[in-house]
Amino acid sequence: MAQSDPRDLMIAELLRRIAALEAELARLKQNSSNSSRPPSTDPPGSPRRSSEPTGRPRGGQPGHKQHKRELLPPEQVTRVVELRPQRCEECRHPLAGTDPAPLRSQSIELPRVKPLVTEYRQHQLGCDRCGTLTRSALPAGVSVFGPRLSAAIAVCSGKYRLSKRVTQELLSDFLGIDLALGSICKLERRVSEALATPVEEARAFIRRQDMVHLDETGWREDKQRAWLWTAASELVTVFIVSSGRGAAVAKQIVGEDFSGFIVSDRWPGYDWAECRQLCWAHLLRDFQGFVDRGGDGAVCGGALLDQSALMFRWWHRVRDGTLTRGTFRRRMRKLERRVERLLRRVSFCGDKTTSAKAFEIYKLRRFLWTFVDTEFVPPTNNAAERAIRPAVLWRKGSFGTDSAQGSRFVERILSVVASLKQQGRHVLDYLAAACSPPHRRTISISLLPAGA
Repeated sequence: MAQSDPRDLMIAELLRRIAALEAELARLKQNSSNSSRPPSTDPPGSPRRSSEPTGRPRGGQPGHKQHKRELLPPEQVTRVVELRPQRCEECRHPLAGTDPAPLRSQSIELPRVKPLVTEYRQHQLGCDRCGTLTRSALPAGVSVFGPRLSAAIAVCSGKYRLSKRVTQELLSDFLGIDLALGSICKLERRVSEALATPVEEARAFIRRQDMVHLDETGWREDKQRAWLWTAASELVTVFIVSSGRGAAVAKQIVGEDFSGFIVSDRWPGYDWAECRQLCWAHLLRDFQGFVDRGGDGAVCGGALLDQSALMFRWWHRVRDGTLTRGTFRRRMRKLERRVERLLRRVSFCGDKTTSAKAFEIYKLRRFLWTFVDTEFVPPTNNAAERAIRPAVLWRKGSFGTDSAQGSRFVERILSVVASLKQQGRHVLDYLAAACSPPHRRTISISLLPAGA
């Protein structure tokens, strides 16, 4: 058997090392503008995501509509101070009378907040007839901490992403309420239990929608890898923490028989969907990656970015009402063919990463253009991206949850905060009502929009 030439072995090893170094260099060149990496992971010197400088000064531009603080209506004013001049500023003659239209200005101050503490004294009395001692019972629904305090603690976590220790300090500094960290955990569980039914109702509502935005992000439960999923419709958004990231979880969220449209990124967990729109915001980053990696795919990557910019200009005009849907569809037919030809060309370029990604997009090309013919489907998954962003920030500060019980609180409070924001409802009032006994509730605790 002929022995291998040592020089051939050395060349093969060098080629292997070169390929590994090129792959590592391509990874290091990734940032939020050319990959799915978040902006927080961008190294120093990465290109800014903002547009090129225009030379205009910062702030409001000429012609910009002025926004200023409006005076509160009289019924919201706590105290009125009438200021009348005593003498004429010119001749010092005494003045009298009332101005029918005085100049109004208002000063807003935060009062010192004192908690309302109700002490229940349960008397025990003996029976003159049989000697039995009977102690009065607490009224129904009374607990050590009231529903509004429980709601405030849940808002600190679920909306403002404060840690339990910071929440503890805030309650002490602002409200004069001293709570143990364990009490905060118990109150969060109380809120979670109160939200179980309305959140499950919201999940059922999501399954009946014509279009749902889906996305997922990494999570930790009891130091184990998990995923936080979100499903966003126009007026309701729900979250689920799961140990999996596959198609089974996506189907669990929207239902096995879901027949509406799904807007998502290219994650294979959504490949089962027959009616789907791929997110063009993700595609723009992919095309920028083609350019940044250079080589044969760079020119086509630039052309794909140009076609994408043209497409978005047209779509924005359709959204603003300055371009008809029919004209938009006719213009898009040629653009669609150009984009697909470019993707096919890039899939045969010399760079393996670029060609593989281009071929992956090309295989899913029928899901690139759903928004062109279906009016209520947008071209991006921005709704889910915006919904999941607060959860990502919470994860960065909390590192996830320590138990399944904690994950249920995260799912429910995030679902409530996101849905109420979409509907313009007050989250603190809602949570206080949810934690109150049914006979004391003054508002509906359903998460569904009015009339649903």
